[in-house]
Amino acid sequence: MANPNLTTPVTRIEIVDAIGGAFVASPVTAADLVAAADDAHARPEVLQTLRRLPARTYHSLRDLWEYLGDIPVDVED
Repeated sequence: MANPNLTTPVTRIEIVDAIGGAFVASPVTAADLVAAADDAHARPEVLQTLRRLPARTYHSLRDLWEYLGDIPVDVED
């Protein structure tokens, strides 16, 4: 039985799924990314992760990984 106190780690794939459309109107701010993830009903952990981003302008997803380098691409099965 799974431990209910353990949460699945946030992954880059999950972040992309939550904010993928945000860059259509590039550039975007960190607040725009949090709002996009919230609109996509992302998990609270994803929102919390995006709130770690510095308040600046981002031109592409690649810009995020400089600040979220500790986030894995995917969860190993």
